[in-house]
Amino acid sequence: MTTASRSRHIPSLLVVVVTVVCFVAGADTGLAAHKQTFTGEVGDAMCGNKHMDGTPAECTRTCVAKGSKFALVVGDKVYILDTANQTILSTLNTHAGQTVVVTGTLNGDAIEVSSVAAK
Repeated sequence: MTTASRSRHIPSLLVVVVTVVCFVAGADTGLAAHKQTFTGEVGDAMCGNKHMDGTPAECTRTCVAKGSKFALVVGDKVYILDTANQTILSTLNTHAGQTVVVTGTLNGDAIEVSSVAAK
């Protein structure tokens, strides 16, 4: 490879390297998940904010017993609550149909729950 040919490839290589570095730096900071706090009513993913049977608490407990996940209803928005923590699930069941404060990491329409507290 001649010197002239090498000098033409260096700017191209530099552009690629800078692009990759910027992408990695942006992915590292821009996509980092962080905990947020949400206030809303404990419901279920199937019914959302339109309960089909009984009181909101009864409907939520019935739907969850049949396999639906707990959800947090914030206005017209319904967030599915993801957790396998039995203490959190018990707290959600206790406060079904009531307003709670959920802390967790938002991922699309789901919240990975780290804590639940009565409002």
